[in-house]
Amino acid sequence: MAFTDDLEPLADDLWDEIVAHPMVSRLGDGSLDVAPFEYWVRQDYVYLIDYARVFAHGAASAPTLDHMGTFAELLHETVDTEMDLHRAYAAEFGISEADLEATDPSPTTRAYTDFLVRTAATGTFGDLVAALLPCMWGFNETATRLEADGLPDDERYAEWIRTYAGAEFSELTAWCKDLLDEVAADATDGDRERYRDLFVTSARYEYRFWDAAWREETWTVGPE
Repeated sequence: MAFTDDLEPLADDLWDEIVAHPMVSRLGDGSLDVAPFEYWVRQDYVYLIDYARVFAHGAASAPTLDHMGTFAELLHETVDTEMDLHRAYAAEFGISEADLEATDPSPTTRAYTDFLVRTAATGTFGDLVAALLPCMWGFNETATRLEADGLPDDERYAEWIRTYAGAEFSELTAWCKDLLDEVAADATDGDRERYRDLFVTSARYEYRFWDAAWREETWTVGPE
């Protein structure tokens, strides 16, 4: 059995929790207030900056030229395509690109990105792939489930669903799952257990990221 097939029951439980969260369910039916979505756009934009850095680490540590090229392409696509979606959303909210980039990371955003970058910088190539996968798999599965229930009338939310349920993002998710299967096939039992733990930690952060947007999380102590 492929490693991600073994992960799937665990992953499905995590995706169930995400899809059931009011931030996600209301995005899906179009009833989500604008304020938490604007918060999400800002936080996901600064998240993607560090996510791109993880792709750069992936290109540097990739064991083959083919994988190196793919990670370099993902870095480019994240900075120049996926972040464009966020810039377009921000423009609708009257937020300039400079203001978007100046967003202070929330406690959850900082914790999640610090975890990803630390894993990429200090772990193995397999560790990096395991930590990356939940963002792709989780978004793809969430959007696919929401799409199956019908697109909302709010075009902003419909566009989010179409983007992450679409063929291009689905192919990216399948590629990352295949890559983890490839790495895990030659790994030790200890390595595979570490990959599982890293995957679960990232998936838990995926849930907390949605929850932080719902709550419009802020730091509770210290200066504004």
